[in-house]
Amino acid sequence: MAGVEMVNRDGIEETFLLRAARIAAVVAMYWFVSITMVFLNNHLLDNHDLDAPLFVTFYQCVVTVVLCWLMQLLSAVCPQLIDFPSVKFDVKTSREVLPLSVVFISMITFNNLCLKHVGVAFYTVGRSLSTVFNVLLSYVVLRQTTSFKAISCCGIILGGFWLGVDQEGIAGSLSWSGVFFGVVASACVSLNAIFTKKVMPAVDANIWKLSYYNNINACILFLPLILVFGEVGRITRFSRLTDLWFWAMMTLGGVFGFAIGYVTGLQIKYTSPLTHNVSGTAKACAQTVIAVLYNSSSKTVLWWTSNMLVLGGSSAYTWIKSREMKMTPSGNKID
Repeated sequence: MAGVEMVNRDGIEETFLLRAARIAAVVAMYWFVSITMVFLNNHLLDNHDLDAPLFVTFYQCVVTVVLCWLMQLLSAVCPQLIDFPSVKFDVKTSREVLPLSVVFISMITFNNLCLKHVGVAFYTVGRSLSTVFNVLLSYVVLRQTTSFKAISCCGIILGGFWLGVDQEGIAGSLSWSGVFFGVVASACVSLNAIFTKKVMPAVDANIWKLSYYNNINACILFLPLILVFGEVGRITRFSRLTDLWFWAMMTLGGVFGFAIGYVTGLQIKYTSPLTHNVSGTAKACAQTVIAVLYNSSSKTVLWWTSNMLVLGGSSAYTWIKSREMKMTPSGNKID
């Protein structure tokens, strides 16, 4: 097998092992960045001395904007090493991206609030309804119907979600506010996908331009929210406001938030959207196991069953939709 040679897009011959090693490295990078980001955000949000989740999220958006500027600069200096679009801020484009930005800040805020209240172990189940909302919103907004097989997978996910909520309640660790934030975050993830498709033409279908405008808008939108929810007072009273380690962790959280977009794109590029979704499901499973081991938690068989139902239902849905898209004429593919 190692001797089999293949030709890549540039016409350069490469062995199967080289391709496999590259794919393995990209998938491992995606897992590392994604899992680390979740645990790091949980650490930042679980800080009892600083109850300011909006400020934490705002700062991460600021870091993303700064990194976009830095990447533009490096791309101009070393174009052979870094490929990043040159973006000059345009008010008209920013306005066109604004509806997505409103959904975006809702998504990342409720996502972080869910993580803050339920922890990493239950996070996969708490945020599991994105697929269900995809089906609902595709019908309500886009008038797209879904096959019975795909809807059955949503039923499995819902069953896993309710079983997980039930088991957390029995264990006495259920946070209803965390569950609520998770459900809203799941809905926002689905809306984010719909609005992203709508605004892509405004940024020349470039994901980095979209990230740049989205995060600039988010930084502006977060400021009044931080004031309204009284986080300014909590920030000024925070005892570690001048602690360099605290700001290093905050900045690192922003760097990982920026990096997840890059490694997600890499994983899709070197594998496929289906493989990316399967990898994401497997990553969520590993993330849950790591969280349980790290916290030395003891979970029931039914608790683990709820996770398996959610992950299994999500994987089956992805596989079924992939097959349906292959059988659908290219002009009428189901999203």
